[in-house]
Amino acid sequence: MLMRLRPKTDLRTLIAVLVIASIVVTLTNAMYATWRVQRMVLIDSTLEANRAYAAKLASTTEIFFQLAQSQLHYSAKQLGNDFDDVKLLTTEVDRLREQTSSFNSVAVVDTNGIVKAISPESLTLKGMHLTSDASKEALAVRQPVISKPTLSAANNLIVFVSWPIWDGEGRYLGYIGGTIYLKKKSILNALLGQQFYRDGSSVYVIDSNNQVLYHQNSQLIGKVLPAIISEHEREEKPNGSLQISSRDEKTRLAGYAIVPTTGWMVVTFKPMDVTLEPLSGLLMKVLKHSVPFALLTLLVAVILARLIALPLWQLARKASKMDAQSVSTEISVIRAWYFEAAQVKRALLTGIGLVQEKIGRLNSEAQTDPLTQLFNRRGLNAVLDYYQTMRQPFAVLALDIDHFKRVNDTWGHDVGDNVIQQVARTLTASARQTDVVCRNGGEEFLMLLPGSAADEASVLAERVRKSIANAWIEEVGNITLSIGVAAWCGEDVALEVTLKQADAALYQAKQAGRNCVCVSGKSVSLLSQTPH
Repeated sequence: MLMRLRPKTDLRTLIAVLVIASIVVTLTNAMYATWRVQRMVLIDSTLEANRAYAAKLASTTEIFFQLAQSQLHYSAKQLGNDFDDVKLLTTEVDRLREQTSSFNSVAVVDTNGIVKAISPESLTLKGMHLTSDASKEALAVRQPVISKPTLSAANNLIVFVSWPIWDGEGRYLGYIGGTIYLKKKSILNALLGQQFYRDGSSVYVIDSNNQVLYHQNSQLIGKVLPAIISEHEREEKPNGSLQISSRDEKTRLAGYAIVPTTGWMVVTFKPMDVTLEPLSGLLMKVLKHSVPFALLTLLVAVILARLIALPLWQLARKASKMDAQSVSTEISVIRAWYFEAAQVKRALLTGIGLVQEKIGRLNSEAQTDPLTQLFNRRGLNAVLDYYQTMRQPFAVLALDIDHFKRVNDTWGHDVGDNVIQQVARTLTASARQTDVVCRNGGEEFLMLLPGSAADEASVLAERVRKSIANAWIEEVGNITLSIGVAAWCGEDVALEVTLKQADAALYQAKQAGRNCVCVSGKSVSLLSQTPH
């Protein structure tokens, strides 16, 4: 007894499963693409925002130091007129400190480093000799100075800004300088602190030695941090953005900018996880709007699957009644249906054959130069791709008609086209059956000689050169060719290198007087030359 094996699934189910899988894959891909794109957008926008904000803070700091130096400059000119007037010195340092609020303290120091006046007087430094590095630097260079951050006598981390004082006769009298506290309240601290610390965002300022000069956490001020960029990058790119990763902390998105006057770096950053937090809500919204359309698509797909599977389902139903008397007639009717399907299949096959023939003809036309019927650059590239795939060694001849522009200028472009056609016919006649002749553009041609070495190719090149030189062309007379020869041995050398070598040899032939053959890689490679 024969058992009838029935498939577990029918075509309609298979189509429905395929549609469901397609919808799931498409939806998943859309969700993933949305996630990737939005993630990139969030990261890029945060990096750019941090960079722009760091640049703004750096610009503000730069302007502050310029204004501070300008204020000191003005005071230095006033004091240069009467440096020995203690009352004037005291009045000026008080005015400079209290009127502008730029400095936490202001002092006038003579050439011996002795403090002649200071504000506020509570510092009790008047008459004392200053030995700090900032004071020594100001006295030594006798120029405007912004010192490196240093610890003061009172153990304050400060920046010292000074301006030299000269009298009317050009004698150096000392300097006037102001200190800016970095750990305590100051105008610089206020400028850098005017930002919103939300979502984990933060700002810090470091000097050229990576010492922290400002941070909202005052405990970090004065500490040295690992460098986020190299010294070379500081000089090459004064502002930019990057991702900072470390073992101890989460990845942060940072923007930085350099303060030109001081060389300080302003860094703003935001944690990566905070930046990407909106992604989860965005994906849920995308999913919420996508699911209804996916369900509607699934319903339509199930209906279409039933319509597509109906003829095959009818055929399967009749085939299951092989013992019925009328089954032959019924199957014949179904077969008529398949006869029509066979006609469609035959028509499709015929149509495909016609399309392939037309495509082949179009490909041939696309790869052929219409003037010479030789390969054009597209055809040349196809041949070179084949050679490279098969590792086929070959030699290449780069040929150029000498003084062709003179032909066009003297006899016109029609005669010039005739000359190009004559050269093409001569090259084709001189080539072997396996050789490839191409028009590279204008009056330039290429010949590819598979399996030929450079020496063998140079012999053919000389034969071609003589054939052209000896041929008589109506209206023009004799013309000549310059030829460059190179070879590709199928090694790990790019084909473009060999073609460039052939071009270089052609250029060498042109430089040598034209109407000659030059072989790449030989210092003296002129095979022949006929004066013209």
